[in-house]
Amino acid sequence: GTVIVRNKTKLVHEVEVDGHVLLSDEPEPDGDDVGPDPHELMLAGLGACQAITLRLYCDRKGWNLGEVTVTLRNERVGNGTERITSHMTATGDLTEEQRQRLEEIMGRCPISKLLKSQPEMIETLSLLG
Repeated sequence: GTVIVRNKTKLVHEVEVDGHVLLSDEPEPDGDDVGPDPHELMLAGLGACQAITLRLYCDRKGWNLGEVTVTLRNERVGNGTERITSHMTATGDLTEEQRQRLEEIMGRCPISKLLKSQPEMIETLSLLG
């Protein structure tokens, strides 16, 4: 899908995704903190992708995943290196073997694979008016 980002005020930006609209901003004092910042949006996409991927996998296998919570953090670890940690909890009745398999699957969700592949990025600027 296509994502369109439009500046609204100061650092507040409207993010439109296939008809869905949300706001992104920076925390105070730079921004007004009316929405998640870009790092948080990226982590939200990753967490949602991991949770959805595991839900689909478990549904296909007939495994009871139960209620799922994904907690993600992004931190700088030195030398310009970033670390993303993702921890999922589930209430389902799973064996240790199933849990290990699901941990592998988490890292194979489409967004995880995209982030690990270091995709080529093409950025262009057009000045209008």
